[in-house]
Amino acid sequence: MIYSAGRLRKLIFGISPDEASIRRRGFRCPDERARLRLEGIGVTFLKGYHVALEAGDDDTLARRLEAVEAELRGFAFEGAAMGLALIDFLKPWGRRRLKPFVEGAGAAHVYMVCVGAGWALARLRRDPARALKSFDPLLGWLAVDGYGFHEGYFKWPACVARQQRPRRLRGYARRAFDQGLGRSLWFVEGADAGRVVGTIAAFARDRHSDLWSGVGLACAYAGGAGQDGLEHLRERSGRFAPQLAQGAAFAAKARRRAGNMTAHTEAACRVLCGMSADAAAEATDEALRLLPSDGGEPAYEVWRRRIAEGMSLAVHPSTRHRARAEAAAEGRPASLRCAL
Repeated sequence: MIYSAGRLRKLIFGISPDEASIRRRGFRCPDERARLRLEGIGVTFLKGYHVALEAGDDDTLARRLEAVEAELRGFAFEGAAMGLALIDFLKPWGRRRLKPFVEGAGAAHVYMVCVGAGWALARLRRDPARALKSFDPLLGWLAVDGYGFHEGYFKWPACVARQQRPRRLRGYARRAFDQGLGRSLWFVEGADAGRVVGTIAAFARDRHSDLWSGVGLACAYAGGAGQDGLEHLRERSGRFAPQLAQGAAFAAKARRRAGNMTAHTEAACRVLCGMSADAAAEATDEALRLLPSDGGEPAYEVWRRRIAEGMSLAVHPSTRHRARAEAAAEGRPASLRCAL
């Protein structure tokens, strides 16, 4: 029997849909509705991944991804990016697949695409620091975020229960990894706000900021939490409420850019950010104004910090004066319009 190149890639690198099941992963998720949602997201991701392995041209790939229902489409694009990155890494000669995808069909889902590429880094055990050179200087850190999510999702006993990080990570990559690890907690703990809070509390305090940011992004983008759960996250995040809100704002930005805003993203932003999803997305854009180039810390982290500071005006109004003073010192707008 003769197989096409795409079919052969799927046979070799394909991942069974069973790998997305809560039982197979060993996650805790007693809520049936949350289980179905989280498993559906995983299956959609794998669908996009397999389509990318099989599709021989970008037009076919784009057409099949666009056929996925809007609310879940971002996860299909994320999976496709993993597949394309895998092809590029394993075939370092000839036509590149990921870069044209990022600039073309995947542009509206660029945040999810960058995260998906990080899955390939983890799958092939590539050094993220070396791979970052081929990514956008600002959004490339999302690939390390994706690396962290993959490790938390597939290796949660080591990365969540034992709180390990890959030894090869250095500098800011350790923080970006934790942002992705924080997103994975939403799946590992079955979208249960109480268990997520308890799991974060067990980590070293210096990791909480990035873990909370990841949780904010996951719960706002993936959904699965009701009003009570969202309020519990906001209340128990304490001093990290601005980072939780920053993650939710990223989710709002990703969905607004892709044109697939959802009711659960709106609800999460109302509770965690103190504003609408559109306003939270706008805050991420305003925080980009006059963003410096990478220096002592990545521009990506400066961007995240600005967003969190802006969110703090809504979740902690008493910080308004301090935030204005810090903004003035940096020579940027004194406040984010949407947070007032």
